[in-house]
Amino acid sequence: MKEPVISVIVPVLNEVQRLSMLLNRLATDPEKPEILVVDGGSHDGSQEIAQAMGARVLTAFRGRGQQLAAGADAARGEILLFLHADTVMSKGCLTALHDVLGANNDVIGGNFRLLFDGQRRFDRWLEGFYAWLRSKGIYYGDSGIFLRACHYRELGGIRRIPIMEDFDLAMRMEATGTTVCIDDPPLVTSSRRFNGRHPITIFFGWLFVHLLFYLGVPPDRIAHIYDNERCRERPA
Repeated sequence: MKEPVISVIVPVLNEVQRLSMLLNRLATDPEKPEILVVDGGSHDGSQEIAQAMGARVLTAFRGRGQQLAAGADAARGEILLFLHADTVMSKGCLTALHDVLGANNDVIGGNFRLLFDGQRRFDRWLEGFYAWLRSKGIYYGDSGIFLRACHYRELGGIRRIPIMEDFDLAMRMEATGTTVCIDDPPLVTSSRRFNGRHPITIFFGWLFVHLLFYLGVPPDRIAHIYDNERCRERPA
């Protein structure tokens, strides 16, 4: 039996509603990817719905770094695609990914153009800001990072850290090979993480986290600071 070409790795924690929509899209995709759902301790039926929809279900310590690394270690595909559970994937995304890597062996991986499902002006500004960041070689896990499995292993894989694991991987990809951004079709992600938070505090919080990371502050400490700040921003 031929191994699947694309392995899609989805970390989850109590995402039963959004997860079912993503898995349905993946299960009916003509590329027929391997789907790995890596659960970090859900109690809402996420594991059960994933199994019912044909995904391989793994368990790992809670945290995207831990879960993504566990999924990548178990994947059998030649291409790894990391997706968040709240991603809305348009028709043709996997075909575009397959085509762009198949057309140029020098490309090690990349990501997708990202849109947000919110209706605020801030969401539209974020889409432009993300596009500008991508022009500088900066991107994150919500934009669907993908890369060839052989290069993933050469890079040493995803670090099992509680925050910035996606940024860290993207920076290593940019430093060691050619990457691409697939503009069409894009991915759509949820704006729920911004609910109850002011755009100014979101932006400066983003700057602060990156500054701490560049200064070498331990990721455990950064995650603790970041989570506490987000809790203070939201109304009770």
